[in-house]
Amino acid sequence: MKGEKKNKSSKQPLQQIGFSTKSSAPTIELKNSSRNTRKDSGIPKYVANRMARRIAFTTGIPTISGMGVFIGSYFLISKGIAEISPTVTLVSSAMCFLVGLLGLSYGILSASWDFKPGSFLGLENIRPNINRMKDAFKTSKTDIAS
Repeated sequence: MKGEKKNKSSKQPLQQIGFSTKSSAPTIELKNSSRNTRKDSGIPKYVANRMARRIAFTTGIPTISGMGVFIGSYFLISKGIAEISPTVTLVSSAMCFLVGLLGLSYGILSASWDFKPGSFLGLENIRPNINRMKDAFKTSKTDIAS
């Protein structure tokens, strides 16, 4: 140990995939493809934040309501205040969760891509955002074909 020199320029061995220690196992190679992508591809941060706020509001409230239906139904039945059938509880809870699912799509499609936040409901942004989404799918199809 005293007389051994450490070679700082020696490379780390490549990690192998799988359980075998054979040299024929495939190796992991990382490519820096993120450097080759364009800066303007993707969703800008201010738009993503706007989408997240809208999604939290339009999905969060119906989801909490859907869980609240179970709690409220249990409370009403256990205290003897009302006789509620399980079907009514399940259907009303499912409707709340469905509204939350629709709110997810609405929150994404109603967010403004301009620097200005847009209107409160964002109805004017739905059609342009659907067109953006269609264009993104068209370009990804052409990238796959070429």
